[in-house]
Amino acid sequence: MTQITIPETMRAAIWEGDTPRLHIEDIPVPVPKKDEALVRITSCGVCHTDLHVLKGEVAFPGPGVVGHEISGEVVSIGEGTEDAGQIGVGAPVIGAFIMPCTECEQCLRGRDDLCEKFFGENRLKGNLFDGTSRLATADGRRLSMYSMAGMAEYSVVPISALTLRPANVPPEESAILGCAAFTAYGAVRKSGLVEGETVAVVAVGGVGSSLIQVAKHEGASKVIAIDVTDEKLESARRLGADETINSTKRDPKEAVLGMTDGKGVHVAFEALGRPETFTQAASLLREGGRMVAIGIAPGGVYGEVEISPLVRRGQTVTGSFGAVTRVDLPAVANLAAEGGYRLREAVTRRYDLADVDDAYQALDRGEITGRAIVVM
Repeated sequence: MTQITIPETMRAAIWEGDTPRLHIEDIPVPVPKKDEALVRITSCGVCHTDLHVLKGEVAFPGPGVVGHEISGEVVSIGEGTEDAGQIGVGAPVIGAFIMPCTECEQCLRGRDDLCEKFFGENRLKGNLFDGTSRLATADGRRLSMYSMAGMAEYSVVPISALTLRPANVPPEESAILGCAAFTAYGAVRKSGLVEGETVAVVAVGGVGSSLIQVAKHEGASKVIAIDVTDEKLESARRLGADETINSTKRDPKEAVLGMTDGKGVHVAFEALGRPETFTQAASLLREGGRMVAIGIAPGGVYGEVEISPLVRRGQTVTGSFGAVTRVDLPAVANLAAEGGYRLREAVTRRYDLADVDDAYQALDRGEITGRAIVVM
């Protein structure tokens, strides 16, 4: 059996819970339990959802460690694990932010994205499925885990949330497959997109950029990218967008109608989580069109949709949170391996772990086009 030396301590980015800043501390390396793996982190994506946590815009208990899309190598398997499948010591892996328990009613129905234990224990309390965290500071203070708490040199991840990284997929960039690409893939599946349909993507950050790639791969005849910065729109074109609209310079609805023979798009994705972009995305639909909301908003934020078009034109509005981990994460990894998702172009910035706070501050200022990663 492969043996890997594991240190006693590791560096981790600590969020104290009372300010949107991170600092680096040396803390004990966590120990996996049954059906869990300890992963030596290669890289972790910098996602806007983490920023919501850091800014106190979603309920999550501090102090803790954020970071929820990872790539790395398995260095140990929890005692008592009976079947880890291909996820053995030494395996290169990608981890998804939705970590299914595999046992609750939703998981048994195949709805990993609605896992009761994940939302009840991890998202609300910062625990893993047994109701405890694997992380603590050197002096014994408990640390909450946001998903697998990937902004650290090592992370405990439920095996159910891991898939093998294909050999031809770059190790560092592959981290974003676990949220940015995974979320986009789930949203496109939820939309029911079929070949030849038109698509609008409102807000082309990390997830929005991924939506462009996945929608084009699934056969969208035209993808229209909408944002407020020309730099992001130029990047969107490089990733496959057929048309772009800067919504500070042109009315998005009028522009979209002009690009779709006056009909609107079949599918609109909202990838930011703001009331104005939510309403904007819904306004772009044609008869029978579908709008998929993906962006996370602070608690208590509402988006308006005009009722008459929704009813009379048979439109639908639905939400999509990630994808079905055990089915879709391997599919996303294969998509990247086959060239259907261009990782090297999607990742636009790299930071060292020591500079992780700078990464989130840059994200908050809107300076990151595409996705940034932190390389351990």
